[in-house]
Amino acid sequence: MGDVNQRVFVERFAARLPGPVLEVGSRDYGNTQDLRGLFPPDREYVGVDMEAGPGVDLTMDLTEDFARIDAALGGRRFGTIFCLSVLEHCAQPFRMAENLTGLLEPDGWLCLSVPFAWRLHDYPNDLWRFTPDGVRTLFPLIAFDPELCMSASARPGDFSKLDDDLGRIYFSFRRHRQAGHVMRGIAAESLRLLSRIGLFRWLVGHRHVFAPTTILMAGQRRKPPAEVHTEPQRS
Repeated sequence: MGDVNQRVFVERFAARLPGPVLEVGSRDYGNTQDLRGLFPPDREYVGVDMEAGPGVDLTMDLTEDFARIDAALGGRRFGTIFCLSVLEHCAQPFRMAENLTGLLEPDGWLCLSVPFAWRLHDYPNDLWRFTPDGVRTLFPLIAFDPELCMSASARPGDFSKLDDDLGRIYFSFRRHRQAGHVMRGIAAESLRLLSRIGLFRWLVGHRHVFAPTTILMAGQRRKPPAEVHTEPQRS
């Protein structure tokens, strides 16, 4: 269950996502988005969570031993896995990442959302924040599509590139003008000038601040390399 921007992100390429589908952290708390409804009714869709509730088909901990997870899922492999706003609550993110990769079919899709700069939100704990390179380190077997890697703010429909300005709001007219946002630059410069007379000093006493920002990344599991057979050397 994702937020509005996570649903918009998935909608952009949902038509190419194959089944079966596994959604991690699928419990509906009443204020989350329904991803299941993006797919045809006959598409096999499995929602898992550590707590039972609406939207949850199986209750399990995806950091357990892979053999137990595999048995609980009946040995199924998935064409698509959603893991949205989950990893920051996971005490063992490397183990979960390895298990999710193991549940993907070759060429299967992983769709991921993690916080870069966000308020604390316990479920039951809030443990981590991530960078794009951190995500790639967690999932070395996933070839993330550059066209499907972006950031989103808390504002619906507000997406940006994953670059060195990730999450930053600059108080600089020049930076906004270079980016083609003249009106934002004027607003930023106005705040900076007001700070000189004491107004908004608490806000613009820095070159920039970080806005609430999530990282959205999607990619396919690389096919395992073909085994290479060589003849033993003869002496």
